[in-house]
Amino acid sequence: MRRKFLSYLLLLSCVMPMGVNAQGQMDPRELAVRKLLQSTMMINQLYVDTVNLERQVEDAITGMLSKLDPHSAYTNAADTKKLNEPLKGNFDGIGVQFNMLDDTLVVIQPVAKGPSEKVGILAGDRIVTVNDTAIAGVKMSREDIMSRLRGPKGTKVKLGVVRRGIKDVLTFTVKRDKIPVNSLDAAYMIEPGIGLVRFSNFAATTHDEVAAAIKKLQLQGMRDLIIDLQGNGGGYLGAAAELASEFLPKGEMIVYTRGRGGINMGEFRSSGGGLFTEGRIVVLVDEYSASASEILAGAIQDHDRGTIVGRRTFGKGLVQRPIELEDGSMIRLTTARYYTPSGRCIQKPYEKGDAKTYAHDVIDRYNRGELMSADSIHFPDSLRFKTLKEGRTVYGGGGIMPDIFVPLDTTRYTRLHRELSARSYVVNASLHYMDQNRKHLLKQYRTFDDFRRQFAVPAYVLDEMLAEAEKKDSLRAKDDAELQKTRTDVALTLKGLVARDLWDMSEYFQVIYADDPVVQQALEVLHREGK
Repeated sequence: MRRKFLSYLLLLSCVMPMGVNAQGQMDPRELAVRKLLQSTMMINQLYVDTVNLERQVEDAITGMLSKLDPHSAYTNAADTKKLNEPLKGNFDGIGVQFNMLDDTLVVIQPVAKGPSEKVGILAGDRIVTVNDTAIAGVKMSREDIMSRLRGPKGTKVKLGVVRRGIKDVLTFTVKRDKIPVNSLDAAYMIEPGIGLVRFSNFAATTHDEVAAAIKKLQLQGMRDLIIDLQGNGGGYLGAAAELASEFLPKGEMIVYTRGRGGINMGEFRSSGGGLFTEGRIVVLVDEYSASASEILAGAIQDHDRGTIVGRRTFGKGLVQRPIELEDGSMIRLTTARYYTPSGRCIQKPYEKGDAKTYAHDVIDRYNRGELMSADSIHFPDSLRFKTLKEGRTVYGGGGIMPDIFVPLDTTRYTRLHRELSARSYVVNASLHYMDQNRKHLLKQYRTFDDFRRQFAVPAYVLDEMLAEAEKKDSLRAKDDAELQKTRTDVALTLKGLVARDLWDMSEYFQVIYADDPVVQQALEVLHREGK
């Protein structure tokens, strides 16, 4: 293989046409390519030690891309597959949601109608062996465990399962299948007449998932909609355009792209017949809302279709074209900038080759006070634009600035709460509690509404968690005030996690969002506009 590749490089360097100008000089770009090929060939033929040719080529590609914008990138075949799975909407596997508890894989929920549920694997089961290899109590990494569970559709895997109340290890043979990866995190009626949808990215299935959720909420009496894009890092541009089309009249511009030299690379307009073109909309964003999220938020803001609430978005306005290479690796090359309907390119400033400064931008915003005060955010007048219907001032060149700013509440969680969460004490407390009480909880709370009204985290759960954290990591409250606030806030988080494990993520957010300041601000907007 190496010999064939070297022969190919030699042949290519020799037969490349020699473009020359009127003065008989070689085209500098062709000369640069020949120089790269010749250098690669000579290093591999003549260097004193053996060189890993494949790694050398990958390093060269990575090095070239690193001198461009912060979003052009190379991924090898394995990483490309991992990155594409959430966007494709499915992967091959056994179909379980799981978490790790004391070095053991605990099934949170089997995927409905998935291969694990079909053979009888239940929530709360512990998977301890995979094809007779122990994965419990052996300090195996999460990635290694996942690689053993996943495999091509149609292949079989033997699982050893420990189940509460049963002495022996159970054995299940699971036939792997396509497992859906859903974008939709939550869809529910937050108040009579007001629905909320939250989704984590813009994947191949996002439009269909969100459209189905909107239809369901409309049947429940939804008149106004909150779209939660907080933390949504984006995805497919086309998915954002499809979704925006559900909220705009026919023919409205959603986004357009321009490539090298300002050449128009394409545009997206609403197709008409959208599901929700009349009701009021509030869009929630934060500093981690990026790319496709900014396309959707920008289109709604520019057409004065809704109110944007939260904090300034990330500022990614570059379009990457995926270029698949023969070995399964991929280059994602920036080929265009995208523009919102008013003409804004919301890409924040960057220096080519300086990915480090770019990556620290959100931290710099925090240090400058931008996440706490809108007055700390300044846009140059040259980037001022007007919305298309009401003529309101909006800005480009640095993300989407919300219509209503909600500061980051740095006092919302105590230092102790943050430490407990970061070191997994909170999630482990919920897993232990669910492990011991799942059957009792399912019997006691027949519906989520019953659970939300009646359930409270037992005090002993908090006591045991705090005692363990103090014993293992010397974590303790500095005073009674911090302790009481920590207990109150952790109890809410635990209630949300228990709701997630009994039902799904939508129920988790219904609990957690009960006192979320950005969500509460969205409700205030709708209440105020409704008067």
